[in-house]
Amino acid sequence: MRILLLYPLFPKSFWSFDKTLELIGLKVSLPPLGMITVAAILPQTWEFRLVDRNVRFETEADWNWADLVIISGMIVQKSDMLSLVREAKRRGKLVAVGGPYVTSVPKDAQEAGADFLVLDEGEITLPMLVAALERGETSGVFSAKGEKPDVTATPIPRYDLLELEAYSDMSVQFSRGCPFQCEFCDIIVLYGRKPRTKTPSQLLAELQTLYDLGWRRSIFVVDDNFIGNKRNVKLLLRELVPWMAERDYPFRFSTEASVDLAQDPELLELMIAANFRSVFLGIETPDTESLALTQKFQNTRHSLIESVQTINRAGLRVMAGFIIGFDGEQAGAGDRIIEFVEATAIPQAMCSMLQALPSTALWERLQKEGRLQNGKANINQTTLTNFIPTRPIKELAGEYVRCFWKLYEPKRYLARVFRHFMAMKPTPHKKKFRIPQFKYIRALLIIFWRQGIKRNTRFQFWRQLFSILWHNPGVFEAYFISCAHLEHFIEYREIVREEIEAQLEQCLENTSLVSIR
Repeated sequence: MRILLLYPLFPKSFWSFDKTLELIGLKVSLPPLGMITVAAILPQTWEFRLVDRNVRFETEADWNWADLVIISGMIVQKSDMLSLVREAKRRGKLVAVGGPYVTSVPKDAQEAGADFLVLDEGEITLPMLVAALERGETSGVFSAKGEKPDVTATPIPRYDLLELEAYSDMSVQFSRGCPFQCEFCDIIVLYGRKPRTKTPSQLLAELQTLYDLGWRRSIFVVDDNFIGNKRNVKLLLRELVPWMAERDYPFRFSTEASVDLAQDPELLELMIAANFRSVFLGIETPDTESLALTQKFQNTRHSLIESVQTINRAGLRVMAGFIIGFDGEQAGAGDRIIEFVEATAIPQAMCSMLQALPSTALWERLQKEGRLQNGKANINQTTLTNFIPTRPIKELAGEYVRCFWKLYEPKRYLARVFRHFMAMKPTPHKKKFRIPQFKYIRALLIIFWRQGIKRNTRFQFWRQLFSILWHNPGVFEAYFISCAHLEHFIEYREIVREEIEAQLEQCLENTSLVSIR
């Protein structure tokens, strides 16, 4: 059987880094790890063709070749995903859909015409699809009914299906699930509160596959909380450290973790030794009352500012997420986020308005209170709340836009980058010097021109650059990459402002969208 795997388009987002990737001739940050894992789980006697539409579009030859079209994606991809389902059915193709979006909201894909709904985790439900196809069935819904698979049996993803040179980073997954109970989070709904991990040898085999394919750039460990099972992650890191050393540190790792990483010096030390370079923290808000209300108690036990500084000083670049729109939130939340980000000098602070995601505790509560607006959700920085907030929506949106706009004012952003990297301990891993490729030299010169000559950041740019080279040269590469990210944020803050203001204008015409106060 010939399987066409289609991965839908992402809209421009905080993480798309379009303008930055253009500088080095790359198209997208991360590959569709879920799709290549699906390809690995299905019978290997089948033929597979993967089209990541963020890299290239499918051709007539791709459509004609396929016996079955498989489409998967996240909620932010829903528009293109549903369009692909309709297009496949117009062409008379059998269509199977799955992934987190369809698992949360199966009705949308059914209405678009999907033949098979493959819900929950594929290790359990993909074999059901295979069995149905072998019986000659042409439709079906397959659910795990609450069962969670043992991920130690998950095969190595089919990295060979990717156009590797299109991506800036590769992806691997070590664990699924998170032990915490944040009200707004759908991870615990989709994957449970008991983190399930692969074995160290299993993950090392995946890394070896990438190594053998010639990959030598960054790898993002996509776990929603890499340290959810600290015992097992330490077991992994103790094996990963010598593996990396033997191969002269071919990869730089980044991941997501809970902020209690700061209270575990051993774990921090192991991550640095394994060549982890950055970590994303879900700060959400500096307001303790809001954290308690949304049941993010792990962020209330220690000083958030001190925790961020501890992680940064240890040698990890900190990225963080913030949310505006929690119930009971006091006016000025956007300004308090700015103050926190400036106090910690976090370069990349992703800020968004709160969304109630399907099946989360927040969704269920707001539904009971009659506050959900349209029964839909979207996770992007260009989206208003999808529920009636406890503050006027105009006030919320205004604070949010001002917050995002100020955070990515070029001088302010570059100043944070400088302070963050000046405080950071450089990586202990020294690699042999290699002459950089022309595309990296070209990108370097473009940044010199734009930020060091053309814009009003010119004096600040050179002063900070030379200061980094003099006082902390070991962090220069990561520092400069963060400077390059400004090219994306300059454009993206304009997009955020324009789209939020347009949505706000439309919403204010609807008299039902008011504060519940």
